Amino acid sequence: MTQNDFAGVPWRSPRDLRTLVENRTTYTLDSCELNIFETHQKASDVNLRFGDLVLTTMLRGKKVMHLFDKPGFDYLPGESVIVPPNEVMKIDFPEAKLDNPTQCVALSISKDMIENTFNLLNERCQDRVLSEKWGLDLNYFHLINTQDLSEIINRFVKIGVKERSKEKDLIASFALKELLIRLTQTQARDMLEKTYKELSSKNRLAHVVDYIKNNIREDFTLDQLANKACMSKAHFVRTFKLELGMTPMDFILNERLKLARQYLVMGGFQVQEVAAMSGFKSDNYFIRAFKRQFGKTPRAFAKAREIN
Repeated sequence: MTQNDFAGVPWRSPRDLRTLVENRTTYTLDSCELNIFETHQKASDVNLRFGDLVLTTMLRGKKVMHLFDKPGFDYLPGESVIVPPNEVMKIDFPEAKLDNPTQCVALSISKDMIENTFNLLNERCQDRVLSEKWGLDLNYFHLINTQDLSEIINRFVKIGVKERSKEKDLIASFALKELLIRLTQTQARDMLEKTYKELSSKNRLAHVVDYIKNNIREDFTLDQLANKACMSKAHFVRTFKLELGMTPMDFILNERLKLARQYLVMGGFQVQEVAAMSGFKSDNYFIRAFKRQFGKTPRAFAKAREIN
């Protein structure tokens, strides 16, 4: 999902702006508070803090975020950051101006909603592989949004901003529970991406991910992958999708597309070569899948990289 998919997020009219730095529009619901922040001029050392855990998502522009007394990092569209209660966000806006503003969503979520959602998951889905219990891991606080996470954030924003029915809070509650689930799945994928090698000898899903990455050009079957995980096929597919938010075959496709993108960024390869090196057996399927994922054909993507 690109930042254009968030086109429904409203901008404040210039005459309604109370400030050009982190102008805040708030929508209050039963278990959360949705905030939309806009900044229209360069600024630095802007402090922001919430009493509840906050999921922030960057929609437009660029920030430099400082958290946990660590060096600042670029915060860009398509990314999210999880901030614990009462943690100070120190923010710089190096590029913001009237014709290039930043826009960010900050969703503060009540402690009760978080606890109730994960308690329910821990009661009904106890057989976890990656961790003992469901919950958020603040070691993985800066995330690249998955498509599922982007879609539910976008849907929640629309509910908060546009929904006018009497059932608004109930609808928002269901969406918020899904958002928390998608967030844990995104964290799990981020964790596996960073630790699968060291975990491959002691964790079944990490072992499968390591096998997929090391044999990405090979053909895979679900029976083969389930055997690697020492699970039945049905149990393996169910566990993989529940914990990572996608099927094993979708994960493989995603890995092949990421690899193809890396080859195209490197340059010097024909589209057919990139397809083969990334494990695609059909050039046409590769082109369609790449365009669906990145919005451009491989050739157009490579050409745009050359121009830039």
